[in-house]
Amino acid sequence: MRWIIRNTVHQNYYFLKQLAPALHQQLAGKTFIEAFSQEKDEIILVFDAFFIKATLRSSFACLSFPDSFDRARRNSVNLFTDFQNQKVEFVKVYLNERAIQISFEDGKKLIFKLFGNRSNLIALNGEGIATQLFNNKLPADKAITSDSLNRNIDQSYEAFVQNNERFEALFPTFGKLVNAYLAEKLVGLNNAAAKWNIIQQTLNELNAPPYYLTKIELVPTLSLLPVGDVITEFIDPIEALNGFYLAYIRLSGIEKEKAEMLRLLRKRLTQTDNYLENTFKKLVELEEATKNDEIGNIIMANLHMIPERTEKIELFDFYRDQPITVKLKKDLTAQKNAEGYYRKSKNEKIELGRLNDSLSARELEKQSLAAHLTKIESIESLRELRSYIKTNGLDQTKAVATATDLFKKVEFMGYTILIGRNAKNNDVLTKQFASKDDLWLHAKDVTGSHVVIKNQPGRNFPAPVIERAAELAAFYSKRKNDSLCPVIYTPKKFVRKPKGLPEGAVVIDKENVVMVEAKGE
Repeated sequence: MRWIIRNTVHQNYYFLKQLAPALHQQLAGKTFIEAFSQEKDEIILVFDAFFIKATLRSSFACLSFPDSFDRARRNSVNLFTDFQNQKVEFVKVYLNERAIQISFEDGKKLIFKLFGNRSNLIALNGEGIATQLFNNKLPADKAITSDSLNRNIDQSYEAFVQNNERFEALFPTFGKLVNAYLAEKLVGLNNAAAKWNIIQQTLNELNAPPYYLTKIELVPTLSLLPVGDVITEFIDPIEALNGFYLAYIRLSGIEKEKAEMLRLLRKRLTQTDNYLENTFKKLVELEEATKNDEIGNIIMANLHMIPERTEKIELFDFYRDQPITVKLKKDLTAQKNAEGYYRKSKNEKIELGRLNDSLSARELEKQSLAAHLTKIESIESLRELRSYIKTNGLDQTKAVATATDLFKKVEFMGYTILIGRNAKNNDVLTKQFASKDDLWLHAKDVTGSHVVIKNQPGRNFPAPVIERAAELAAFYSKRKNDSLCPVIYTPKKFVRKPKGLPEGAVVIDKENVVMVEAKGE
């Protein structure tokens, strides 16, 4: 397998689970001397003859353990002074969480919360309440308590079977790299016991040395599994973390920029492949399904057989020489129902044409991305790399974010439906990307995604499009599992965001409601 998932385990629970005992051996009984910071997003903790350097940037967070550290005379500030002269009692990892606790004899604790781009150092008092944060830009960390970080999860074989043999929910601590590794191992296996046996074997590997310093997509990675281009192995977790940290910060300019561009191109290729696969499936389904104009013709040929106020009837399908069950609107005559199917047929043909055009465009895009990928892999000069990126418009840092980048997107009957991803993202969708004539939808009286149908000038929103968008609004809401969900829909011009409302909250001046079943993409 070609490993294209750049996901290091220096913050993985199973690595921290082995790092904590090694730190306990180093720190138990030692005195906390001082903590200081002389570079942004970096803090040094000094104990008796032992140093912890915590790099806590949003782009890169890692612990390392230098043999010595000379404090600068200027531009350094003392932090966590309440811990000075306190002795360490023990060090441990929280259960099923990426956080290490250093506990002191007076009951206070320092917590290294290693949550990717939300990593932080948190001080807790004797009651286990947060009193100080290193990174104050993460205010939610003030709510963290000593007890809240432990996660008790049923990881038994019985729970695995009950969860339809999906291991991800039982082991959220695996991370992307381990998930990809296991997914490959489990391909083709249909026996639950055999799958469980492989998962347990993998757990055994994760819970013990060696630790591999490897390269994935040219970037140094610390792994508990022998994947990528292995550089060296370590038995001691402290040495492994030091080795990884040094390898990472020594990346040259060409290596960093080339690795990042390759990562972005591969991500876009994967997204394009997924789009092509899903769109082709939709196209096949549409082409193989009974066409709406055919259903209209079948109704017209059987007008005399259809009683008034009928909602469903079995008629003879002369296209396929077999019976077909046809859904009808009971308030309409049979002829009006046929006319409805003919109108749907026009939209159906538009949708088929749009899907075919979209497939052709994305195939060309895929070829272009693959060519860029091949070319960049061969470039060895930083100047040549930057020139190629600029000439071909591949600089993602300067690219303006599009609706497709920011929101979930569904195409239906020629209309674009955009779906917010979270409260903050909902605000961006409604305030910045929705025009006054777009149609805005939201599940009634519960939290959920904002949904927007983009307006097409001169056309009314077809009822099937509104219904499909409403199904999506229901699916991405707290009413996802209800049998029926009321969904508000209204032109966006009737949706306001008064100052002071929390993220995602709006005021609606005029609304209609439709009842639908929740259906995802």
